[in-house]
Amino acid sequence: MIDNCIYNYTRSNLEDFFISHNLQKYRSTQVYEGLYSQKVKDFNDINNLNKDVKKLLCDNFSIKELKLVKKLEASDGTTKFLFELEDGNLIETVLMIQNYGYSVCITSQVGCNMGCKFCASGTTKKIRNLEVYEMLLQVLTIDNYLQEKGKRVSHVVVMGIGEPFDNFDNVMNFINVINDAKGLAIGARHITVSTCGLVDKIIEFSNFPLQVNLAISLHFAKNEKRDLYMPINKRYKLKELIEACKYYFDKTNRRLTFEYILLDGVNDGLNDAKDLVNLVKDLNCYVNLIPYNSTSHNLKRTTEIRRDEFFNYLVSNHINAIVRKEHGTDIDAACGQLRVNTIKERSND
Repeated sequence: MIDNCIYNYTRSNLEDFFISHNLQKYRSTQVYEGLYSQKVKDFNDINNLNKDVKKLLCDNFSIKELKLVKKLEASDGTTKFLFELEDGNLIETVLMIQNYGYSVCITSQVGCNMGCKFCASGTTKKIRNLEVYEMLLQVLTIDNYLQEKGKRVSHVVVMGIGEPFDNFDNVMNFINVINDAKGLAIGARHITVSTCGLVDKIIEFSNFPLQVNLAISLHFAKNEKRDLYMPINKRYKLKELIEACKYYFDKTNRRLTFEYILLDGVNDGLNDAKDLVNLVKDLNCYVNLIPYNSTSHNLKRTTEIRRDEFFNYLVSNHINAIVRKEHGTDIDAACGQLRVNTIKERSND
């Protein structure tokens, strides 16, 4: 079986391929239109290609699909998809209905090595990075699902299982494909990448040519606490992280998002809120306060009273803040939870 999946290729990559075979580079646009507009599953179904070009494609590339293992739909319309990859590994993808459109949260790695103590994804170590096509197929599969309902994917967040900046090159190529006008044509400002704080990659991302949004999984505003719950902080302290964020803003003029999960009795007090204000007050940013979905970890979400006190303190000190709307609370809501539970079920069979 041919293992060179066509979805791994940016349009520029395909142009190089056709030029290397003494063909016009516009063939890459025809292929993209066939893949992403016509949604063909066979190169022979791309009508404006001659038989020689079709044969060349068939001889060099494959068109793959993801295997759907489970689909859970919550009462609010949030839908979790559990996919099985060709090597048997499991990944999950989430479709969320927002007031601005249909957002897909994708996975970038099988497992995660960041080891954040509150995260279901971190309970299983990284097995490998996802290829471009494995990320792309998450979006494409759900887009096909939505098109049956007359809808389409409008936003993509790289915020699922894994640390996207630990799979930097593949994630950047994935973004180039979904943003391409002949690809899925998802606007750069409708794409968000989240990192727990790989400083060197934040610097590199600052030079990425597309205006993609950056979210920082912060969660703690003091090194002492962040060291305990987020091992990445032992490598990159908060001072380095904030300096990288300032560099990103200076280069891109793009506002940053800081994600902050509120954990009962851990990081949800007014002193924590004060520390957070002092940390981010000089940045053009907003803080996304996230209600915690309990996993196997011995941690609980904060109370609504403490959440509101925390939020009001931020706002009263001129920090733009929101409380994230919850999605999928009546299914395995935490990131990676469906995958972990399914792995446990399989091991018990």
